[in-house]
Order: sequence, then structure tokens, then C-alpha cells
Amino acid sequence: MSGFRTTGSVIALSLCLFNSRLVTGGDWPQFLGPNRTGVSTEQALISEFPATGPKQVWQTPVGTGMSGIAVTDGLAVTMFQDESQQYVAALDANSGESKWRTAVAPAYENAMGNGPRATPTVNGAQIFVYTGEGILAALDKSSGKLQWSVDVPKSQAGTPSEYGMSCSPLATDTLIIVHSGTDKAAVSAFDRTTGELAWTSGSGKAGYSSPVLMTLAENEQVVALTASGVVSLEPVTGKTLWSFPFPTEYDCNTANPIQIDDRRLLISAGENHGSVILEITYDNGAFEANEIWSSLGKDSQLRSEWQTPIIHQGHLYGLDNSGSAGPITNLVCIRLSDRKTVWQKSRFGKSNLILADGKLFLTTMQGELVIVKADPSEFQEVSRVRVMETTRQAPSLSEGRLYVRDDAHVMCFDLRSTAKAGN
Repeated sequence: MSGFRTTGSVIALSLCLFNSRLVTGGDWPQFLGPNRTGVSTEQALISEFPATGPKQVWQTPVGTGMSGIAVTDGLAVTMFQDESQQYVAALDANSGESKWRTAVAPAYENAMGNGPRATPTVNGAQIFVYTGEGILAALDKSSGKLQWSVDVPKSQAGTPSEYGMSCSPLATDTLIIVHSGTDKAAVSAFDRTTGELAWTSGSGKAGYSSPVLMTLAENEQVVALTASGVVSLEPVTGKTLWSFPFPTEYDCNTANPIQIDDRRLLISAGENHGSVILEITYDNGAFEANEIWSSLGKDSQLRSEWQTPIIHQGHLYGLDNSGSAGPITNLVCIRLSDRKTVWQKSRFGKSNLILADGKLFLTTMQGELVIVKADPSEFQEVSRVRVMETTRQAPSLSEGRLYVRDDAHVMCFDLRSTAKAGN
């Protein structure tokens, strides 16, 4: 027991130090921000939009895609496709000017929407991307030069997920980890320098979530929600530490696992499935994952369709999808101490959310930006304005600027409290 704790502590320290060297306070270098929680530490943001709307800094045309935007070191990086290719595109974060564009795969078509799904991960001098059909690629951040690529499902004698590979790559100091979703491997890790396979773990379909680094029961671990359940892996070797079954109709485990504290995490899924809180313990050389609360089925308090919930000051804010991929989505606030729903805004609408400065910033499928106070006492929507066409991407926040996109443009808005109104 003590030996594994020591190893886990060393891994946790090395990864923590590595990430602290690469990520500054205002960076948004990967899907859902620095820690994949959707939470930013930025302050002094506007409390409501001016009457003329948020100040637009720039707008740049792109093509089709569901990829979000990673923002770091003056670059805004996303993926899109035209009629023939899927691209990685780097824009100047201050002006929207194109810095480079690199083709990484043929155009990808799917009945649930065309183009790449995953958000780029910017880490050190490299950018890592995952295409709709599952091509994992590494590029040089400065030039966009392709360093290596591998067709992950094909290399493991598998096929892409039914709705496309949606996992945003997870970077450690030596590895890139993705959901591979094949009979040979549910999760795979690749050497970030060479692209060579480092380890595989489990088997089965990928689902549509992304792996997350967490420290639970004093050990650093990769927590991955696949189509059949959640599994925890030792980051360097891929050894399974613990697992918990969580199968969902249509394999639609899409929201990321969310860490509550040093022992607890929450997993949630739509399709009328619901949510579970697990407590992770480590004793006598073994981990255990025990369910300590669940709210399942059609009357569940939280059924996260594709939106990862947010935790803030002892409360969870999330989007609850009613029905099997149904049109009704409620915004809810749940007190974590007793798991009571303290408020619900019915029919809020399908959206994505992040949190900063005590406020929820949401993008709706109708192309609206919405500000809601992160206040457990009552639901308080303070601003709503349409700025783009239909979108499924969560916004990204860096240095007081909010980055959003649809199938036509990437847009940047100034949310600093000192920003002047208008476009």
C-alpha cells in the first residue's frame, strides 16, 4: 500500500509541476479549460451584456465542425473541414488573423453532423488533435507542421464510434491518451514524441466523453468514462485501478467525469439514464469505487446529455435533458451536501456552460450567449443575446475574452468589466 501511494504521489507531483509550467492563469489550452472542469479562475468580468451586445473583438470564417477552441500563448486553435479535408487551424488570439492551417485527414461525414468533434489540446510546443474517424495527430505549435499521425481504431482492428470519435486528447509529460473504443482497447496511450503505442487498457466502445486527470484517494489517475462505464487507470502504465459499470442506451456517455473532492466524483449521462456519485478508497493495496448516491431513470435530477456539469462552492450546476435525446433541457442547481435540487429552470434549452467570476457563461444551440448567476438561492438569468448560428461547442475563456464558434465563423468577445459596449 505505501509503495503505491509513494509512486502515485511522485506521478501526481511530476504532472502537476509539468502542467504548471505550461499553463498560465489565462490559458484555456484544452477541452473545458486547464483542468477539464469548465471552471476558470478569471475575475473582473462583466455581470451583464450591454444593450448593444458584448463587444466583438474579431470574427474569422471557418468551415464545418464541432471542435471547440483551445487558447494559449496568443493562439486560438480549432478544427474544421471543407469539402475535402479536416484541418487544424491556428488563429491569432488577439486579431483572428490566420497563422497557419494544416490538413490532417479527409473530410468526415456523419448522420449526426459532419466534421471533427474533438477539441485540440495544446501542450508545450505541440498540439494534439483527434479527427472524426479517429486519426490522432501531433503538430508543431509554431508552424503547424505535422509531426506524426495514427489511425487509432484502424490500427487496433476496430471502427470509429457510431457518431464519430469525440474524445479530446489528454496530455501528460510523455503520453497522449485517448478513447480508442475497440475490442483490443477501450483506452490507448501514445508516445507524444513519436506517436508509438505505449499502452492499452480494457476493451469496448468509446462513448463520447474525454479522459480526465484526477487525484483521488491520494493517487493521480486517468479517469475515463467509456460506453460501458467509468474506469481509472494508472497514468504511466495504463494499469486498471478501479472501475464502475455505467452502460447507457446508444453508448451515449458523453459528459466528462467531474471530481467533487479528494475522494468523490460524479458521472452523468442522458438518454434518461441519470447520475451517480462514487467514493474512491484505497486500503490494503487495493482501490474500491463505491456508489454513495444515485438518481437514475426518467425522474433523475440530472441527465447530462453532452454537457459536462460545473461544481462551484458546494453546488453543482448542470443541464438536465428530459427524455431520450428529447428537446427538453432544464438548467438545475443541486446542493452536493445532501444532493437536493435547490432550483430548476425548466426548458432552459440545449446549451453548454462554463463558469468564471461567479457566473455561468452558456452557449445555446440557437447561437445565443447567456449569463446566469451561479447563485444557489435562486435562478437568475441576467443576459441573453444571439451572436451566431447553431452551435454545440462550449465557449472558451482566456484573458477576459470569450471564444465561440459555429459552422461558419470563430468569434472573440471581450468580457472584461472595462470593455465598452457594442461590436
